[in-house]
Amino acid sequence: MLFQKKEISTLSFNPFKEIGSDWYLLTAGTLENYNTMTASWGFMGFMWGTPSFSCGVRTNRHTFSFMEENEYFTASFFDESYRSALQFCGTRSGRDYDKAKETGLTPIQLDEGVSFEEAKKVIVCRKQFASMMDESSFTSPETYQKWYSKDPCHKQYIGEIVAIYEKTVF
Repeated sequence: MLFQKKEISTLSFNPFKEIGSDWYLLTAGTLENYNTMTASWGFMGFMWGTPSFSCGVRTNRHTFSFMEENEYFTASFFDESYRSALQFCGTRSGRDYDKAKETGLTPIQLDEGVSFEEAKKVIVCRKQFASMMDESSFTSPETYQKWYSKDPCHKQYIGEIVAIYEKTVF
């Protein structure tokens, strides 16, 4: 099986399902030095005249420094059979574990981003914007209290979607 680069206009994607309930791996870095984490928050659309993907990373996550230091990141989506791998990547830190080795995932380079051979779909993004969320920006105090009373805020990243890859079977 190989990845095939797709036109964004051909993408069949339900972000509420694939981001919110199926989850994805957010990855930044180089093939030699990267980190990945499971994410279930984010959105897609058009921003600044380009197709864009947005995600958030808390400052205490190992992936945070990789997002800060690298221009590109990927969002990799998997079949349900990889749920346990995504669960592992979302509950263990790359500071303590080699997540690819532990889960059997195979890191690969796609354009300027790092993804995994086992993914079914990969979105490669170039960072365009990053902004730290803070308590004063929330118009709903209940939202801040629910999500950030015990954990640090997210930094929001918006990336221009520069490529989309889907797995093809020959």
